[in-house]
Amino acid sequence: MRIDVLTLFPQMFDGYVNESILGRAQDAGLLALTLHNIRDYAEGKHQITDLPPFGGSGGMVLKPEPVFAAVESVLGDEAAPVILLTPQGRPFTQKVAAELAANERLLLLCGRYEGVDERVRQALVTDEISIGDYVITGGELAAMVLIDAVTRLLPGALGAEDAAESDSHATGLLEGPHYTRPVEFRGMHVPEVLRSGHAANIERWRRESSLRRTWERRPDLLETAALSAEDKAFLARLALEEQL
Repeated sequence: MRIDVLTLFPQMFDGYVNESILGRAQDAGLLALTLHNIRDYAEGKHQITDLPPFGGSGGMVLKPEPVFAAVESVLGDEAAPVILLTPQGRPFTQKVAAELAANERLLLLCGRYEGVDERVRQALVTDEISIGDYVITGGELAAMVLIDAVTRLLPGALGAEDAAESDSHATGLLEGPHYTRPVEFRGMHVPEVLRSGHAANIERWRRESSLRRTWERRPDLLETAALSAEDKAFLARLALEEQL
């Protein structure tokens, strides 16, 4: 997969995208990530990329000219989703990450200041994504979140082919608890079932732990999760326990 990022601060990405899973995915040829400085596409001696908005209101707005020039230069004749990272975009979820991972190429535009000139939205942007209902200084952090979530879904990026399938939200539920050695630590013990070697019992414990954690922390997810009759019976027992 190829991802191009348009930003005024490409140096912000260096420490993150070259480490861990993202770094290994690039080394393995699974991900081609290129950072483009929008300022390089600005004309004039001072390469101005932002100006005050018409009508006042304070703040600065990214000018259309350098953004248009950057997108057109980077994409050329090739078509690809052009995604603006903005608090006004659709919420980023695991489902959206899977949707984006199906593309061969993405172009991410990092918003800054008060945002971009509306003509960029009208003529260039094909999708707008928000990582949450809050405002951060720029779209760079949001772009890194998107890149990370999408890369994890690329075949081979995590090593095992099904490694991402049990992550929180991948199944519509939160993951249950995990344990490793030692068996006992400060009076706290690893559940016996996980040490039993009984595969079916372990699998059911993990499923019920996932259901319980989702019930406790994100019950809204249960409304759309794919639940078996056994799952629903377990949730009914939890509801009964809560009433007692």
